[in-house]
Amino acid sequence: MATTNNIVLVHGGFVDGSGWQGVHQQLTADGFHVDVLQHPTLSLTGDVTLTHHVLDALDGPALLVGHSYGGAVITEAGNHPKVAALVYIAAFVPEKGESVATLTADPAPGAPVPPILPPRDGFLTLDRKRFAPSFAADLHPAQAAFMADAQVPWGVDALAGTITQPAWRTKPCRYLVATEDRMIPPAVQRRMAERAGATVSETPGSHAVYISRPATVAAVIAGAAEG
Repeated sequence: MATTNNIVLVHGGFVDGSGWQGVHQQLTADGFHVDVLQHPTLSLTGDVTLTHHVLDALDGPALLVGHSYGGAVITEAGNHPKVAALVYIAAFVPEKGESVATLTADPAPGAPVPPILPPRDGFLTLDRKRFAPSFAADLHPAQAAFMADAQVPWGVDALAGTITQPAWRTKPCRYLVATEDRMIPPAVQRRMAERAGATVSETPGSHAVYISRPATVAAVIAGAAEG
């Protein structure tokens, strides 16, 4: 694969695209053109449509990068003809007919369980008091507290959105495992990456590894972009 200059960063649930700032800075300094998707996480279909809208405007092939629920978005949206490859950052990698809901329905005994509160009016949030240790244990406490207070409610329809055709079956992909993640257990990340045939890297980090280790994440993305 030739070097891909365009990169689209896709955030996960409970957050927005601002968390990619450090990764964006690293990649743009290296000469990449980077778009940060600001999708509302109301439904998988809606988020895929917005991803396609961004891809349509690009001047050539692109690399799709997804964190957490963003992995489901890129798995479906990655079938777009401009997508050259996929990168998963501590992300879900659903198979055909799967959703984030099905992938999280039966956690292994002893595995950490995300502190998701019961849905209200079709939206999910994380318990603010437990946000930091679950999502952002390696961030400064003040930053983790701000993220807890600034949560973007995650639509139940997005959680339940199923994949029609996983793009990783036809396009190369890489996966970065966050070995201290307490939202998606590292063992689950490794299994999904292996199933997808991804090239795997690992780094110490919480679920917020894209914020706490932007240089490491950017290096993985840049490596994928260079083929």
